[in-house]
Amino acid sequence: MTTTATRPDEALALDEDQEAPATQPGHLLGGLALGAVTPLLVLLANPPVGWWPLIFVAFVPMVVAQHRTLPRRWSWLAPAIGVGGSYAVYFSPGLADGEVAVVFQLFPVYVGLIAVLVSGRSRAFAERTGYRWIAVSAPLGWIAIDFLRSTGDETLGGTWGFHAYALHDHPALLQPVSVFGIVGLQLLILLSSWAIAGWILRGAAGRRAAGIVAALVGVWFAASPLMLSEAPPTVRVAAVQNGLPNDDEHADQRLERYDSQTRDAAARGARLVVWNEAGLTFDPQLDHTARLQALARDTDAYLVLGYRIDEPGGLTRNATTLLAPDGRFLGVYGKDHPGTFAGDLNDFQGDFPVYDTELGSLATIICYDLDYTDTARIMTRGGARLIATPSSDVPAIAATHYTHLVFRAIENRVSMVKADSRFDSAIIDPWGRVVEKTVDPGGTTQETLVADIPLGSGSSPWVSYGDWIGWLTVIAAAGFASTSAVTRVRGRAKE
Repeated sequence: MTTTATRPDEALALDEDQEAPATQPGHLLGGLALGAVTPLLVLLANPPVGWWPLIFVAFVPMVVAQHRTLPRRWSWLAPAIGVGGSYAVYFSPGLADGEVAVVFQLFPVYVGLIAVLVSGRSRAFAERTGYRWIAVSAPLGWIAIDFLRSTGDETLGGTWGFHAYALHDHPALLQPVSVFGIVGLQLLILLSSWAIAGWILRGAAGRRAAGIVAALVGVWFAASPLMLSEAPPTVRVAAVQNGLPNDDEHADQRLERYDSQTRDAAARGARLVVWNEAGLTFDPQLDHTARLQALARDTDAYLVLGYRIDEPGGLTRNATTLLAPDGRFLGVYGKDHPGTFAGDLNDFQGDFPVYDTELGSLATIICYDLDYTDTARIMTRGGARLIATPSSDVPAIAATHYTHLVFRAIENRVSMVKADSRFDSAIIDPWGRVVEKTVDPGGTTQETLVADIPLGSGSSPWVSYGDWIGWLTVIAAAGFASTSAVTRVRGRAKE
């Protein structure tokens, strides 16, 4: 009797219309359970637990469930649970806490449906190609979609849901972000999971891809500490967290706290003091102007004032202005990315002022702007070397929102000062090191953060070339989509 040897990838390459033998209910339940492990690992990798290494393997259970454990006709359930669930970990608490419309709270469900549509035939493609491209095809498609989502003006989330944020507390591992942006690290994370899963599915035939990805991770982690640097602090800054709700009822009390906390910060040497988003219910250039000018003069500090007002004609202004010690208002910045899905409006967008002061070149962005990569980059290209970020968060995102500024700081090589109303304020240097922070999901903390930080250089490949890695993923993903269609047509032609 003679036998014929079969390569591992040939054994996996089943005809597209042939059902895999695993059709028992146990396989279905086991695949569902395995797919559900992925959101759990994502949850554990992120704050407040923070077991960040898990993010590099978080999607392995989902991929194995999709391509081996589940029957082929039900394989789409794995990405529906794994991808949709991982986005629910990021989005659902904040959306519910923000009391946004239900249609927006269902965003993780929409993501799960997109994952089903995109990956519904990915198992068939993997089988037709002997699983040769499993380590890269799905990660590229995912990153391309996430990247395009993060670039739109009115998209939900910006870079929310990017798994790279799990590493926010380890700047020694993050410095190549100044070259590749957060998209580059996000791609590396997903490549890791799919390469490991490919090794499991293909055995020895998948070892090469896993080795290549392991080498890429090693090079990234080895290069990062070499890019970490120091610069002498040049300015003392303060972030004022007043600890009061951002409502009309507490408007006068907030103003009193701003006054006292600003004077305290100045007594501690602060020359730049940042107040939170929309804390003032009036335009400081028109109301309470003399009082605010006196405060700036008395403290010899530049004040970043956040305000929100309704103007004639139904217009809304969510803005900041920079008040100099000599009483001059240096300009107004209107929120670039208002969270319209949460009822946040701003009808005065489009200008990106950078202020040339005795402290250096300063700029501001506001809250939701920090979740997008473009606004801070525009300010940096305009000359900003320190960016103030007033915000008004909700409790559910207190442990995570400030972490986004770690990446904006590294991408642009600028310092960032986030002043929130009640929940999460932070001062971050150009290498993503959190110099000072306060995080209180309970929302009762009144605190004034003061720290010495350097002005950044504003110089990095990412500032110069922008989202080049993101556009490369879009091109590569389109190439794989075309290849999948071609192989499918050829397969049918051979039947």
